[in-house]
Amino acid sequence: MPELEVQVAAAKIAKYATDESGDTLEVIERPRGGFSLVLADGQRSGRAAKAISNIVARKAVALLAEGVRDGAVARAAHDYLSAIRGGKVSATLNILSLDLVTETIVISRNSHCPTIVARSDGFLVLDEPSQPVGIHTWTKPLIAELPLLPDTYVVLYTDGLMHAGRRHGEGLDVLGLVQTLIGREKGTASTIADALLARAVACDQGRPDDDISVVVVSVSLAPPDGDAVRRLRVDFPVRVRRAI
Repeated sequence: MPELEVQVAAAKIAKYATDESGDTLEVIERPRGGFSLVLADGQRSGRAAKAISNIVARKAVALLAEGVRDGAVARAAHDYLSAIRGGKVSATLNILSLDLVTETIVISRNSHCPTIVARSDGFLVLDEPSQPVGIHTWTKPLIAELPLLPDTYVVLYTDGLMHAGRRHGEGLDVLGLVQTLIGREKGTASTIADALLARAVACDQGRPDDDISVVVVSVSLAPPDGDAVRRLRVDFPVRVRRAI
């Protein structure tokens, strides 16, 4: 039985001159094995957007931890946000799950941002239009399920990446950059996430025009001398007001 290694990397930054990002990213272990990533982008930016994305992400994570299936989780998050905010605010929601019961990668989208998948047989762009959660009554997620195989990459992102550089007349070709980073440079999940974020910030001339979040998941064959240790690393810059 082949052993696989899954790597997850995220890179995110707040809109320029805004202390807090309106994007929320959460990771939760699934009760029957595997994990789920939840990426929510609240309407607008700053603290108001953060409050909205937190509501959506917390609801999704709580249900995923209880074993609720991803599609039902997305619908429930929509219903909850709509109920407590009167259907007046929205958020985009992406859920990516590595399900060890079905041995699949499940991608649930309520977002206008595409999800890019790279496999040994080429690139797949999941870009079918999908409504954000929180407003429209019959909102439901678009779900794709892929076999858990080596040489697979999945790239999720919020619209700060997709729209980077537009104000300055310099759009970012996200798919083209991903194809270069994976196809030619064979980057890791971490190097791909960092490179995408860095390019987006450069397109915005060093002042991000919106919150930007990038999440990359890669699946590869585990090295023969690998161990069974799970590792998590977080780099989190913090600004404090008092003198140090």
